[in-house]
Amino acid sequence: MSRPRAGSTGGGREAGPFKVLFVCTGNAARSQMAEGLASHLGEGRIEVHSAGTFPAGMVMSHAVAVMKERGIDISRHYSKGLDEVPGPFDLVITLCDSAVQECPAVLLEAAHQHWSTPDPSFIEGRPDEVIQAFREVRDRLESQIAALLDGLENGKRGQSAGRRAPEDRE
Repeated sequence: MSRPRAGSTGGGREAGPFKVLFVCTGNAARSQMAEGLASHLGEGRIEVHSAGTFPAGMVMSHAVAVMKERGIDISRHYSKGLDEVPGPFDLVITLCDSAVQECPAVLLEAAHQHWSTPDPSFIEGRPDEVIQAFREVRDRLESQIAALLDGLENGKRGQSAGRRAPEDRE
């Protein structure tokens, strides 16, 4: 028996790639990098989207630059709202604490993971310190996504994912 996708109102899961949505507040850095990494690392095994609860209207140039260092081009990505992505999803991953609180409940009804990820957009400092913060977030997301993909290959397809209790959130 198949389970409904996140954001669905019932019914079974259709055959096809595993659909993942990365959500952060602005859809300008973290979720854009996660989308690019997951698409690249997933090699067609998953369908990946990203969106923001309050889209910023642009993708941060530092995010584009650090992804280019990995050979991943996100220069044509754009900041999207939750209503602009084609659900339903098999797994929704929130990347910031405000997004997990603001994400519509219907998106969190099925499999959900919360990866509390620092926002490199707010780092102050010299240009080399700022770009290093973006690299650190990219590398962290890359490790998490690689582990997610390994889990999908081993048949875990989001079953261990779950909502964190509000008292567990920072």
